Amino acid sequence: MTEKQQRILEVALRMFAEHGYDGTSTSKIAREAGVSEGLIFRHFSNKEGLLNAIMEQGKQIARAAYGPVLEQTDPRAVLRGVLELPFNMQEHHFWRLLYALKWQTQVYDHSLSAPLKHALLGVFTRLNYADPEAETEVVLALIDGLATAIILRKPHNLQHMKQAILEKYHLG
Repeated sequence: MTEKQQRILEVALRMFAEHGYDGTSTSKIAREAGVSEGLIFRHFSNKEGLLNAIMEQGKQIARAAYGPVLEQTDPRAVLRGVLELPFNMQEHHFWRLLYALKWQTQVYDHSLSAPLKHALLGVFTRLNYADPEAETEVVLALIDGLATAIILRKPHNLQHMKQAILEKYHLG
């Protein structure tokens, strides 16, 4: 990828995250990136192509975030790592865009959370929870809610929240 293509993607990501996908035009992205709108179309075809390129990079960000957690063999370590994910988020523009897109099911890629779901199901099965599937859904909802709160509200008591959650699962 060229330096200009990467600059276009960075600007588009920031603008999509700040103004929404629908609220951002390719002409605004071009102006902010210091390139012609035609260059965007040449490299990414259209605004949707630009979003798809961002999401492809985002999959790598997501895998980098949860990959090491899922490589753990101890189920308690996996659970702790998954519960800590929202507190360790980097690349806030990407996560903000991703969470905004969750409400637009035609755009959001639901396969991003599949490895977490699979790992949690295994964790709760190995830990002999009565209903591993239900507990998996509870934790996925919990981390979604936490990530949303952190992205939107930036709570000042993150460490206390994290400790309370870890204690709920006897990990603190």
